[in-house]
Amino acid sequence: MKRVAGWAIFVLSLCPVVSLHAQTIDEVYKRALSEGGTLNFYATLAQINAETILPAFEKRFPGIKINHVDATNDQLAARVIAEARGGRIIADVFQTLLEGLMRVNAQGLFLDRLPPEAAAYPEELKGTNWVATDMIYIVPAWNTTKVKKEEEPKQFEDFADPRWKNRLIAEPRDFQLLQGLAQYKYKSDEKAVALLKRIALNNLEFHKGHSQLAELLVAGQAAACLTCYAHHFPIRQRKGAPVGYMLTEGTGDIDGTAVMKSAPHPNTAWLFARWVASEEGQKVYAQGGRLPAHPKVEPVEKSRPAKVYPVGEDAIKDFPKYEKMWKEIFGLR
Repeated sequence: MKRVAGWAIFVLSLCPVVSLHAQTIDEVYKRALSEGGTLNFYATLAQINAETILPAFEKRFPGIKINHVDATNDQLAARVIAEARGGRIIADVFQTLLEGLMRVNAQGLFLDRLPPEAAAYPEELKGTNWVATDMIYIVPAWNTTKVKKEEEPKQFEDFADPRWKNRLIAEPRDFQLLQGLAQYKYKSDEKAVALLKRIALNNLEFHKGHSQLAELLVAGQAAACLTCYAHHFPIRQRKGAPVGYMLTEGTGDIDGTAVMKSAPHPNTAWLFARWVASEEGQKVYAQGGRLPAHPKVEPVEKSRPAKVYPVGEDAIKDFPKYEKMWKEIFGLR
């Protein structure tokens, strides 16, 4: 009963727009401290990034510890939906790719509010209850000890060459690559499908999880990756990993943050949502190796492809179509 009452007070405090915008982050922090000092954070934030970003939040707001539940995009969406159907909301904040956000949003599980910091973002980088946190770029990458300098790919078409046979890995759910190529590069489903069918002849090996793909490359268990995340590699390069990645072109996706409607720690959740959307929080994400979505915050790493084929909220309606085509091309279940 105490938690429900606290949540009711929180909701009421958010109702007037003036009140919502008048509260400073530090005022929200004071309210958050009364909730037990825990934030249940369901996020596809790779550990190599999380080890910089999450301690920075905890240092900025002493007394609050983050319980980071890390899994893939679809696993987190399925988990939070299953928990809600079971009558339990455990997550405070949900942060994942736009596809996962839309799946959870369709169940009506998000607080239908935006933090005041969202005003700085363009319309395509926010909804009624989510704000873009960082940009995700799907690009090819390779192990430099297994790929000669003259072999390094310059475009996706290069992977249709038979020299890549039995040397490629990829994520089985990255149908956004097909969609980006079809809708933006070729403006033709047929041409995009034809390219990927040629690439499929090289017998790609599929592994779930982009962090795992990156680690497989670092370990030399594959020569190249067709669908890796660009932001995973600068940090690894600085640590001496023998990896390279392609920045001539790539598919762009949005990673966003939303607050759960019945979050067990509502003020703590709202605190994190405001911080992560602020310039302060976005600079921390940049320092942690991510590509900040805030228009005034520049990325630290060089991870944005010269040509980006974006897959935004408007493209989500076509996801089932391209996912089906992708699975058929590569023989995936």
